[in-house]
Parts: sequence; structure tokens; C-alpha cells
Amino acid sequence: MIRKIIHIDENKCNGCGLCAAACHEGAIGMVEGKARLLRDDYCDGLGDCLPTCPTGAITFVEREAAPYDEAAVKANMAAKALTEELKNMKSSCSGEGCPGSAMKDLRVAGASSPQNSEETQATDQPSRLQNWPVQIRLAPLKAPYFDRANLLIAADCTAYAYGAFHSRFMKDKVTLIGCPKLDAADYSEKLAEILHQNDIASVSVIRMEVPCCGGLETAVKKAISESGKFLPSQVVTISTEGDII
Repeated sequence: MIRKIIHIDENKCNGCGLCAAACHEGAIGMVEGKARLLRDDYCDGLGDCLPTCPTGAITFVEREAAPYDEAAVKANMAAKALTEELKNMKSSCSGEGCPGSAMKDLRVAGASSPQNSEETQATDQPSRLQNWPVQIRLAPLKAPYFDRANLLIAADCTAYAYGAFHSRFMKDKVTLIGCPKLDAADYSEKLAEILHQNDIASVSVIRMEVPCCGGLETAVKKAISESGKFLPSQVVTISTEGDII
């Protein structure tokens, strides 16, 4: 269709990036130091970017262009927001001051060790593990055990912090574990493929209270969004003292 749309003269562009920041639809991006219209269907033709350009590099033209797609814009901006949130979480949890790495002595002064106390001695509990491998990075994209599965995606520390992890959380669920800080990876792409290729019934996320563990929660939310499916989901947070928050 013929419609009004912006045109960017790269010869006049000084690479300041003000237009990209002013574009609420994400239609403009910086490519090799110059502003560029990334997709025609992201541009609404209203020109919020025009007054921000200090060099007059942006003008309106009428030409053949794809119609403005509001749904595509919203999906793109939501994906960007999730990616930025994940990046910020990783950034805030790096270095020696990371609260997730702060030392804590969880022993109670004067308390006897459970292993040595007859009152607290417990019998062995059966494993509730239903699948292998459990590491997200090693898990297959498609497997029979994913069919109609209630999927548990857990930060690997949670099983150590919460004593009844197997009986409380893993029972009747397919389990995948990971640590977004140690793996330094965005799990969302692989998890989205698993959700897309299999008939998953529900998703539960078990994470620790430390900030870096938020990366796992964010990755799962992003994966559900990108899978194109509506899935019942819940998030449970465990404290470093072993309590459900």
C-alpha cells in the first residue's frame, strides 16, 4: 500500500541516537553508527522522531510500504523489555558484591546436628525424579516424558536449600534445572522450543531469593511468551534459610 512513512538521510545523520530513543514503536535502530528504519510495519507514520533530530535527517515520504502492525510492535517491545530485564539482573549480580554470593552461616547456635539427633532422624526418602538429563543445557527439545507434563524449572540451589524439595515440588513433574549466573546463558530460546514442540500442561518455577536467580524466572516468562502458547504457570521463591517466601 502507498502510505506516509519516515525517511532517514544517512548522509545527514550524526549518529546521536535521539530518534531511536524517541520512537516508541522500536521502528528505528542504530546500525553501524547511523539511524535506520528497521521495519516498515513498525512505523506508525506519526513522526515522534522528527523533532528530536538535530540535523534534519528525518523527513516524511509517501511510498509503497507494509501497513503499520500494532500487534507486531507490541510483541517486539515486550520481548525487548524481557531481554533488558534479564540483562539488568545479570549485571546487578556480577562482581564480588553480588548478594547471591554473600556468605551466610545457616547453623543455629547451640542446636544439635540433625544427623546426630534421634528426634530428627528420618528414613531415606525416595527420589521423585522422572527424567534425565535434568540440566536445561543438556535436555532434549522433544521427549516422550514431556507429553502432557507438568514442567518444573528450578534453580539448582533450591534442592539444597529446601529439605522436602523432592516430595513438595518434584512429585509428578518433569524437572529441569539450571543456574543463569554460572551458565552465563539465556535459557529462554531453548525453553521456548521445548514448550513449542511438546504438549506441556503447566510450568512451575522454583527459584532462590537472590537477585541473580531472577534471571531464571525472566527466561521462563520470555519462553512462554515466545512459544505462542497460553500455559498455567507459578513461581515459588525459596529463602537462603530454606523457607518458602
